[in-house]
Amino acid sequence: MPDLQQAWVRAVRAAGATADDDAVADAGADLLRRWHEEHRHYHDAEHLAEVLAAVDELANEAAEPDAVRLAAWFHDAVYDGRPGDDERRSADLAREVLSGLGVPAPRAEHVAALVQMTVHHDPAPGDPDAAVLCDADLAILGTDADRYSRYVHDVRAEYAHVPESMFRGGREMVLKALEAMPTLYRTAGGRERWEDAARANLARELAELRG
Repeated sequence: MPDLQQAWVRAVRAAGATADDDAVADAGADLLRRWHEEHRHYHDAEHLAEVLAAVDELANEAAEPDAVRLAAWFHDAVYDGRPGDDERRSADLAREVLSGLGVPAPRAEHVAALVQMTVHHDPAPGDPDAAVLCDADLAILGTDADRYSRYVHDVRAEYAHVPESMFRGGREMVLKALEAMPTLYRTAGGRERWEDAARANLARELAELRG
């Protein structure tokens, strides 16, 4: 796994943070503690590292790649299993932390808006930063079969409190909605890199759920 603390410092400085080095480092350490919380199985530091790597792959399609990197840092910073509320609180955290570090207010607000977008993963037309973040977050769907299987296992672990039949029904609805999309990825790079593999992974998981 890459040095996430260094990646944080680079991203927040590139976004215009004026706080001293200790404040920047402390903010990064707090974020990493969140990503290492014990109840996380998929939405953990490995997921963060993978999303950041995917953003780097698609950075040439973003308008403000450093803002997208910061949004990746915050997009699941609050993860209590409450869809919608988690994203809202993560966006609020982004505003608070970035403003406290001296990141200019328009950029901090842009990062927070990107985080909020991940509620539905439905970027507005003409918003390249949201498209890159959305695709980076969904890049897991287009990974190799072994990594995808581990992802499925880890998602189930995060919903261990949900009865099996209920989980399978909900998961099938999610997968069918994804499968029905004309394209899973909004960027040219995302489609080129992950679309075919993601379609194969979704089809295989759906067949297993129905089997």
